[in-house]
Amino acid sequence: MATAEQPFSSVDLAGVPSAKGLRFALVVSEWNADITGALYQGAQQTLMQLGAAEQDVIRYDVPGAFELIYASRTLLHQSDFFDAIVAIGSIIEGETAHFDYVCQGVTAGIAQLNTLGKAPVIFCVLTDRNRQQSLDRAGGKYGNKGVEAAVAAVKMAHF
Repeated sequence: MATAEQPFSSVDLAGVPSAKGLRFALVVSEWNADITGALYQGAQQTLMQLGAAEQDVIRYDVPGAFELIYASRTLLHQSDFFDAIVAIGSIIEGETAHFDYVCQGVTAGIAQLNTLGKAPVIFCVLTDRNRQQSLDRAGGKYGNKGVEAAVAAVKMAHF
C-alpha cells in the first residue's frame, strides 16, 4: 500500500531483533543531500537504538542514485564484513524521462544484488514526483523511510 494511503504511525521497535554485534554499511547518495541525509540519520539512529555499536554502522557516500548499485555491489564482496547494506537515495521527477530511467535502473540494480546471496541490500530510495513528497518521507508527515530501512536491514541480517 502506498504511504499516502496509510495513516502515519511511528515504527514500533519492540519486536525487532537486536542489532548488537551486527555490521551495517549505509551507502548514501549525495544527490538531494538534505533528503538523503535525513534518511541516513533515521537509519543510523534506529540501528543504534536496536543495539548496533557506532563503529559497526559505516557510511559511504556516492555521487548519485545510480552509483548506489556499484558501491553496494563492491561492499557485497566484503560480506564477511557487513551483515546488511542499506542503499539510500532520493530521485525526484524532473521535466524529462530521465527520472523513469534512473528509477527503473536503480530499482532493478539493487534487486539484482539481492540475488547474489551474500548479504541483503535494502532499498531505501525515494522515487517521488516532487520535493515535498520526498520531505514528507524523510522525517515529515509520513515518517522517515530510513527508520523502516534500518528495521528491514536488521530483520534480514537475522534471516
